[in-house]
Amino acid sequence: MEDFTNLQTKNKSYGGANGNKKSVIYNNELWMLKFPSNARLNNNVSYSNSTISEYIASYIFNMVGIKCQQTKLGYYISNNIKRICVICKDFEENGYRFSDFASLRNQVVDSKTEGHSTNLDDILQIFNEQDIVPHKEITTFFWETFIIDALLGNWDRHNGNWGYLYNIDTNDSVIAPVFDNGSSLFPQADEKIMKLVLSNPDEIKSRVYDIPLSAIKINNQKINYFDFLTTTDNQDCKNAIRKIVPLINLVEIFKFIDEIEILSDIQKQFYKTIIKERKERILDIAYNKNQK
Repeated sequence: MEDFTNLQTKNKSYGGANGNKKSVIYNNELWMLKFPSNARLNNNVSYSNSTISEYIASYIFNMVGIKCQQTKLGYYISNNIKRICVICKDFEENGYRFSDFASLRNQVVDSKTEGHSTNLDDILQIFNEQDIVPHKEITTFFWETFIIDALLGNWDRHNGNWGYLYNIDTNDSVIAPVFDNGSSLFPQADEKIMKLVLSNPDEIKSRVYDIPLSAIKINNQKINYFDFLTTTDNQDCKNAIRKIVPLINLVEIFKFIDEIEILSDIQKQFYKTIIKERKERILDIAYNKNQK
């Protein structure tokens, strides 16, 4: 693993609540150095595994053809403490600047929809009302991202961590790469929890069918990934299921996880089990229903 401790820093700042961030120069390019967030839900660990989740999730998005922020794992030493970190390539380049989805709603003068609303109907309505990004393109991106978030158990894909890139010189707008995936794959779980889950089929089932829920809501209730994907009549979502699920290659994913040298055998087994079980019990069932 690479040592990120002495990378040159820049003054650019980054928002978001998922871990501290620094702007750094890596291979003569601007990257964001992202530290693990505090494990607020688990008092037994000082920091979450969010940086590892970020790294694995980013690989899977890119593997299925959904453009995602480039990431690399490494470490950073501060006060004699070695922390596992991830660097993420800054995609604000070549004149493009990022705006989140919530700000997209603000472009619609007559919209009555709240930009930060994560209710599904509000989100889909904004897709129809805005004219910054082609409707079909943003709708397809949204649902394909939702499918992989379901695979990874991402509970925090809100309107502030996805959006579009705008070029002020050319007036072009494109959807930004997927980023901020640290809330995937149960980042608060330490090895004690992982062992418990792996040894108990009911714990695995709970992490497939019950938790986590999506940040997207229907009637102000967070969506249960299994319930929604196996019963939806949304044609755009069904199209995304048919396209994305066959592209999820478990052999390739498992090989990638096995080659992450900092992971213990328990961690590798946990991540592979969660991904396998969520694919087979959620996505494969949804896919098979869509073939009938």
